[in-house]
Amino acid sequence: MRKGMLSTGIAGLLLAGLAVAADKPDPAKGKEVFEQCSVCHNTDTDDKKIGPSLKGLFKHAALKNGKKVTEENVKAFISAGGNGMPSYADLLSEAEKTNVIAYLKTL
Repeated sequence: MRKGMLSTGIAGLLLAGLAVAADKPDPAKGKEVFEQCSVCHNTDTDDKKIGPSLKGLFKHAALKNGKKVTEENVKAFISAGGNGMPSYADLLSEAEKTNVIAYLKTL
């Protein structure tokens, strides 16, 4: 009986650890998702394409809409769109948006 409870407890901890690892932002996955964004946005130069360059985005004080550059404000802009950018609220999952933001923070 004790071995069964111990095994169940260990399995539960392992699953909890996997859930936490799955929630951790992944810049590499974000870069893959960002490929669709690269049609309109540069990341390696400051040159504007259709939309502004996102190189060094998290080093800027404000977004183009004047709001402070924070994860929450960037995610809100991705979700809502605006200024010619379409909404990605229904096109990207929350995890994908979080991963894109993790990628943008590496630039």
